[in-house]
Amino acid sequence: MLILVSPAKTLDFENPAATQSYSIPTLLGQSEQLIDVCRKLTPSDIASLMKVSDKIAGLNVARFSSWTPDFTPDNAKQAVFAFRGDVYTGLDADTLSEASLQKAQQQLRILSGLYGLLKPLDLMQAYRLEMGTRLSNARGTNLYQFWGDIITDEINQTTAAQGDEFIINLASNEYFKAVKHKQLTANLVTPVFKDKKNGQYKVISFFAKKARGMMVRYILDNNVESLDALIKFDSAGYYFSEAESTVTAPVFLREEQ
Repeated sequence: MLILVSPAKTLDFENPAATQSYSIPTLLGQSEQLIDVCRKLTPSDIASLMKVSDKIAGLNVARFSSWTPDFTPDNAKQAVFAFRGDVYTGLDADTLSEASLQKAQQQLRILSGLYGLLKPLDLMQAYRLEMGTRLSNARGTNLYQFWGDIITDEINQTTAAQGDEFIINLASNEYFKAVKHKQLTANLVTPVFKDKKNGQYKVISFFAKKARGMMVRYILDNNVESLDALIKFDSAGYYFSEAESTVTAPVFLREEQ
């Protein structure tokens, strides 16, 4: 099975990665085209477009300006160690064994506004360009139009080459919209995580994001290869609810914390 997750806004380029192994993003040529567009933006353009502070806008101007496609471990970092957010807290990649990292390299893909699709050990340079950004480009007025079929085709090529029967979608709606799900050749499964609050089970963003990362970790640690094995996910008190689930959307519940 192939797993899809979102990136994170929070980045860590200060601490060293837990491995020296790395790869190069497949769609780097597309990234260069986006960087060319982004380099024409002023700080005020970025502040307005990304709805960020002047300080963060200035930081991103500097990032776009210094970005180079000649990635090395000296000027870039492996994606799964560079992203720091709720999903990545749940995944806790720093404690993965080398064997599990290599398994992740095969099974896990990170959707990205700038890089399209990243393998965990793909080197990347710091950026902020969310998939939902309305960035005018040669292919349209936003990043969904820029990426078009590219990400979907890349996913289909990967699942075909690896013989993956399932795609486990653990990405946010904003990022998964970049995938044309009707064109996917593998079976799509989108797990749902609900926490009990005030007597009702609800999707609570913070907890759901962390649970997505924990499910990735569960798949890697337990060599999960089937849906029967997937629904045994029980990290941090979650359990499978057959009554609320469908074949394509298994639901996992957790009691009030």
